[in-house]
Amino acid sequence: MGSALAAAALNLGHEVVVISGPVSVEYPNAATVIPVISTDEMLQAAVETFKTCDGAIGAAAPCDYMPREMQTQKISKTGKPLAIELVETPDVVATLGQNKRHDQWVVGFALETEDRHFRAIVKLERKHCDLMVSNGPAAIDAADNEVELLDRDGAVIEAIQGTKEHVADRLLKQIHDRLIR
Repeated sequence: MGSALAAAALNLGHEVVVISGPVSVEYPNAATVIPVISTDEMLQAAVETFKTCDGAIGAAAPCDYMPREMQTQKISKTGKPLAIELVETPDVVATLGQNKRHDQWVVGFALETEDRHFRAIVKLERKHCDLMVSNGPAAIDAADNEVELLDRDGAVIEAIQGTKEHVADRLLKQIHDRLIR
């Protein structure tokens, strides 16, 4: 979805910066791509880049949790259960939303498996987004997507389904019409 959104924004004449973890996706050549590995690196790059941007679209979260401790060497088998403690990662979109200037906008994505509309509204408010895109796990590694675009009040602006390119074009048209001054 990120690549399709970048292409749609470029087609509308916008300058595009993509901050991406290691994925098997090719981004448009005209986009500037900043590669990152960790959520902390993504947060740092996003905060720095956002300072000079009009807006941000958070199309995918890097991960919600990470191990509390990282081992530098192989963990050998002991024959006993191994417990891994996970901690929440920083929320990149929420950080941008909370720190945006009055002339900036943020659009988030809420990928949910249940209570999609309600959880998208909660994320919309908590992350201080201007619009929220609600979608489900069927979008992962798929050519097609089915989304609802929500406004600040949680009302559905448009339900869109089709190829990711079609969905991206419709989303960018709505973003362009509603948020870009």
